Amino acid sequence: MSATRKLVTIFYADVAGYSRLTGMDEEGTHRRVMELLDGVTQNIGASGGTVLRYAGDAVLATFPSVVQAIDSSASIQTKLAGENSGLPDGEQVQIRIGINLGDVIEDRGEVYGDGVNLAARLESAAVPGGICISAAVHDQIDGKVGIDFQDGGDSNFKNIARPIRVWHWPASPEDLDVANSDSVPGETKQPSIAILPFTNMSDDPDQEYFSDGLTEDIITALSQWRSIPVIARNSVFTYKVSPVPAQQVAEDLGVQYVMEGSVRKAGNRLRITAQLIDANSGHHVWAEKFDRQLEDIFDVQDEITNHIAAIIVPELESFENRRSTNKPTEDLNAWDHYLRGMAIFNDETCAGTAAAMKMFQSALDIDPNYSDAWARLSWCYAKEVMFDCNDDPQTSLRNGFEAGRRAVSLDSASALAHLALGTVHIWAEETELGLSEALQAVELNPNFAHAVMAAGNRLDLVGRTEEGIGLMEKALILNPRDPIRWRYMAYLSRAYISVEQYQRAADWCQKPVALRPDLPEPLYRHAICLAHLDQIEEAREMLKKCSAIDARYVSSKSNWQPYPDEQRNQHILDGLLRHGLVS
Repeated sequence: MSATRKLVTIFYADVAGYSRLTGMDEEGTHRRVMELLDGVTQNIGASGGTVLRYAGDAVLATFPSVVQAIDSSASIQTKLAGENSGLPDGEQVQIRIGINLGDVIEDRGEVYGDGVNLAARLESAAVPGGICISAAVHDQIDGKVGIDFQDGGDSNFKNIARPIRVWHWPASPEDLDVANSDSVPGETKQPSIAILPFTNMSDDPDQEYFSDGLTEDIITALSQWRSIPVIARNSVFTYKVSPVPAQQVAEDLGVQYVMEGSVRKAGNRLRITAQLIDANSGHHVWAEKFDRQLEDIFDVQDEITNHIAAIIVPELESFENRRSTNKPTEDLNAWDHYLRGMAIFNDETCAGTAAAMKMFQSALDIDPNYSDAWARLSWCYAKEVMFDCNDDPQTSLRNGFEAGRRAVSLDSASALAHLALGTVHIWAEETELGLSEALQAVELNPNFAHAVMAAGNRLDLVGRTEEGIGLMEKALILNPRDPIRWRYMAYLSRAYISVEQYQRAADWCQKPVALRPDLPEPLYRHAICLAHLDQIEEAREMLKKCSAIDARYVSSKSNWQPYPDEQRNQHILDGLLRHGLVS
């Protein structure tokens, strides 16, 4: 049979978060996914389509018309949403669907070509439970289907030579103006941000695609942070043709902060600048310059996007907190109380934890639907157990679960809510559930450094140490200025001890001591590392300094059990015990 060319509608679907679901329940997930694929296959056939191939949890199909493909896809997603509505988040199976209209090569019952590749790329751009289509598809469905698609603008995809205009469903009126407006409780009054199109300062007009793509990626990545509303692409790209001052943008769009930047290419070198501006004062909140060798343009774009997305929201929250401290108490809104709680959230004491809880509760008294405040309150209850703050840890855990589940119920797409709930699971010694929530948080916001670190730490706890080390090191790259980075480093050093890389562990142990010399924990962990390297006197000195801060700390850790595996716990303390430094 000879190969032929034909114009077809290409449907590509994949299960969202399949690895996370499998990690939670391998057999149960496999069963649910197979049942889902059976239903998808039946729907495609009933709608006039043909399934060509399965690849694990993915489906490739073709339809003779775009209308049939859209109708089938909407039917699949609507039915699946109904089935998921009564299930806990951890048991829900969602799919992404990408649809393209393109010329393909048909040979031996298969289809090949760029049209197929683009359908797969569109699928990856869809939200879980959603559909992403190309402009070619959208042009054919005007007035012919009963659902509305939102214009997602031009997007660059790997191995696709030109930018592709994409459209998304589901879309709501709110989505057209604020990329994550559904996370903004009415009385919380968080500030919002507009990302202006980055300016192409190069002579090469082709670089326009890169600067636009970078802007779009940053908007998308920042929208994964639920605490700061981000103005959507459609609104900000109107300023590309006729630039105006940041203050004018802020007034037009009703935002408090504006980010602007530029891209300059010279030979094989690329310079990207970005700055975040407080529109009220015109002052710079944050600015950074990136110089890169232009080898793989998509790798550079991903790197810069991830760095900016990881650091901007923490920087903005810190700036807002400094502003909030000058407000009279009677003028504080829920956001102000939340910020004041965040200012002491990382205090490693029971008193600091109690003070933070009071602020988060004050925020909830004003806005009881404030998911982030519920999440932080939940986390504080876990810290009560962590710091041994009371004689009734079970009550703290019960309250923590209640607050964490409330946070998730208010905003199931909040990475912070899932991470907080998972942290309560960890201190309830439900390690697998704690890991599952952390992995879901990373899937929801891959640039949330604390979630990435927590997932890495918890992977180490369950014995997947090499994976865990990779994530923990990534977290330190994502946000190198995180105020609790010392704890990231401490977790990382423990993981390296677990795999007997003692020098690497010691290298990471030194840094927390320098960052937090006032705390006993970094000193104790450093002593552990030094003892494994047989540096006995140095280890003894660390323990001495540790006891000077807290006389009971060393004895309280004599039965330290970070791992569910007793053999791994014994190995951690082996150096100290072997040299008689602890008993």
